[in-house]
Amino acid sequence: MPVRKRSKGSWEIYLDIGSDPMTGKRLRHYETIKGSKKFAKQRLAELEVSIEKGSYVKPRRITLAEWLSNWLNGYVSTNCGIRTAQSYHSEVRCHLIPALGAIPLTHLQPQQLQNYYAHALSHGRIDGKGGLSARTVQYHHRILSEALNHAVKIGLLVRNVAEVADPPHPERRNMATLALEDIPKFLKATQETPYYVLFYTALYTGMRLGEILGLRWCDVDLDMAFLSVVQTLYKRSGVCKMLNPKSSHSRRRIALSSSLVLLLREYQAEQQTQRILLGKLPSDTDLVFSHLDGKPLDPGVVSHTFAKVLKKARLPHIRFHDLRHTHATLLLKRGIHPKIVSERLGHANIVITLDTYSHVLPGLQERAAEHFDDLVTRENGGKMAARSSDLASMGR
Repeated sequence: MPVRKRSKGSWEIYLDIGSDPMTGKRLRHYETIKGSKKFAKQRLAELEVSIEKGSYVKPRRITLAEWLSNWLNGYVSTNCGIRTAQSYHSEVRCHLIPALGAIPLTHLQPQQLQNYYAHALSHGRIDGKGGLSARTVQYHHRILSEALNHAVKIGLLVRNVAEVADPPHPERRNMATLALEDIPKFLKATQETPYYVLFYTALYTGMRLGEILGLRWCDVDLDMAFLSVVQTLYKRSGVCKMLNPKSSHSRRRIALSSSLVLLLREYQAEQQTQRILLGKLPSDTDLVFSHLDGKPLDPGVVSHTFAKVLKKARLPHIRFHDLRHTHATLLLKRGIHPKIVSERLGHANIVITLDTYSHVLPGLQERAAEHFDDLVTRENGGKMAARSSDLASMGR
């Protein structure tokens, strides 16, 4: 029998994996499975399929903790942005390894993930004061799924068990944006700060704060009215660094409105004059938004000033990042195609834009129906009117 019981809840599977090419000796694969006989048979079937496809790789005795550590230090560190990598490291070290790390990688089962999700929701906080949010647990599921997918890709696993586990579905949060009628009031209040042009740029382009603070004059073409996002400022441990954008899609070109072009021209001229007076010759590589000596602005200070402006103007509290959401929401409500909005924001694809701003879509659907009705009526007004007259006559 290829599946035999070893003890309660423990099964041994074995199968013929061919002959040793050097000695001709028959080779067998043995593996111990914890759980039900059904799990053992399922694992056996997976191995048989991998042998038939020629993708079988003799599994090494590594735990999930060892694999997650290897994945973080190898794949994640070289293929993800700094913030993403830091977040993955934190969640894996603080939550996933303590809860699931001792399980052998090849023995991980969907039910074990399901049990973890349930426990994390009720008792997952590190301080022991309750559970994690559904959104955080869903994030853990995504991390596990990505790590296991990579293990499948390199042959350590035959399948990704996270694909059949069901993470919790968090409730969609209401997106905070600046109301259209509040924008003049907001901009007027920002004129009393050193960051008026910066705030104006954020609102009129939908750029992230790091992208704005990493913008150089050589990235801006005021004659052609566009700017290019090619680097982003990131602050860690009190030190500001310039990094590549978070993804290839974040590296993009953004068209500028005429009002923003005019404002940036005036701002550039004033900035150059001030720097010349300080004895510093302007350069194309100078940051657009910086201190007079050219040093980058602190993103924390900018965000703090933004919050103070809202409070002073008696406007609802939103994050600086919500200026980005405001930009996208207003464009979509105005009828701009979601693909264009997606490109301006630097989303990987239009699906992300549609999902993020789905709250705007119902109104767009209604407006589309009305526009289509108006279009057909206008183009076929005479025929439609005649047909309506005929129907009315029939009714009489």
